[in-house]
Amino acid sequence: MRGDRLVFIDKDGTLVENVPYNVDPALIRLSRGAERAIPRLAKAGFRLVVVSNQSGVALGRFPESALRRVKERLAELLAPLGAELAGFYYCPHHPEGSVAKYAIRCDCRKPAPGLIERAARELGASAKDTWLVGDILDDVEAGSRAGCTTILLDNGNETEWVLTPQRRPDYIVRDLDEAADFIVSTGVPAPPLATRTALDVRR
Repeated sequence: MRGDRLVFIDKDGTLVENVPYNVDPALIRLSRGAERAIPRLAKAGFRLVVVSNQSGVALGRFPESALRRVKERLAELLAPLGAELAGFYYCPHHPEGSVAKYAIRCDCRKPAPGLIERAARELGASAKDTWLVGDILDDVEAGSRAGCTTILLDNGNETEWVLTPQRRPDYIVRDLDEAADFIVSTGVPAPPLATRTALDVRR
């Protein structure tokens, strides 16, 4: 499969419902619109790559090994929809963590672009040919800095709305189904930001 048909997608609040610091597979459920969006993306030849901050490791909420079950659960959710989990990349760090091994400043914790750049490199893609979908502006900034086309799910999880050039998404959508509309229609230019209600209100 071609490496450049990638969609980088945030996990909590984007691909799945947001349950803070959750590693229990039984509580991992797809977000609104995902069951419609994922088959469309898979049929169009896009591979899904999760890129997620998992500071719960650094904060001592759960061991890094617990994320293996999370990855398996995500793959289980995608399989019936005709999609594979092409990659599961996470940052376990936090500079204020209580676990010394992970209490560091790194280049992989979003909004830094390192996680996406690593994933693109290992999967044989150029980030500028990929998409990033997330529910907060830290996701957007990470994607922008890596060179992705960015989509923000305006689902209420972003509360600060600190907008800089790198934190202005190319598209704003309500759910993953609407995000899929833009992704499978590559080549359609982004609407002017002035026409996007969410940004107008929060400038």
